[in-house]
Amino acid sequence: MVFNFLRRGEPSPAPEVVLEKKASAAGRVVAFGTAGRAVWSPRDAGSLTRNGFLRNPVGFRAVKLVAEAAAALPLVCQDAERRHEVHPVLRLIGRPNAAQGRAEFLEAVYGHLLLSGNAWLEAVPGEAGLPGELHVLRPDRMAVVPGPDGWPVAYDYSVGGRTHRFDLRGGVVPVCHLRAFHPMDDHYGLSPLQAAAVAVDVHGAASAWSKALWRGEFERRAI
Repeated sequence: MVFNFLRRGEPSPAPEVVLEKKASAAGRVVAFGTAGRAVWSPRDAGSLTRNGFLRNPVGFRAVKLVAEAAAALPLVCQDAERRHEVHPVLRLIGRPNAAQGRAEFLEAVYGHLLLSGNAWLEAVPGEAGLPGELHVLRPDRMAVVPGPDGWPVAYDYSVGGRTHRFDLRGGVVPVCHLRAFHPMDDHYGLSPLQAAAVAVDVHGAASAWSKALWRGEFERRAI
């Protein structure tokens, strides 16, 4: 047996350096629980309006078509004896407040009802016990205050950290709440956009993906 003493020996491998990784102990649980799950938009009135109406042309067009068509329908004022061509109610609806006419007012009512499932109308006291003005209140600012028996006793309207309470336990109720049918909520209506929220999210994500794809292609060609 011949040994080659001039041959260099094989280099010994470098010792493995193990770096300590610092991580949250709860991180693995969060990662396991949320892995593979889609992230959906919130289902509150403000988020539904932003994602399904302000940022979605299909939802915008659908709501505008229904609200404008409903606001254009003629109103009839009739009692048990006859139909009135002139009446304080017709006059009030024709000019509900100083900022809105009949069409704008009714479109706002129907629009809020479609977007959030709720519409609130405030009646400002006028002369002879009749409302002097009508105002549409934003549903995302309104909250129902239930009483001990579960029925609403007040509505809280909050803007910029300040809240005004409409008490319903007095003589004349100052607010009228219109709501769509909701089989699982005692106080709030169901928005059509809430039922279509998944489709709205998919449409928005597809539009954002298409925009990013085209933008990347334009930037590639510009290089």
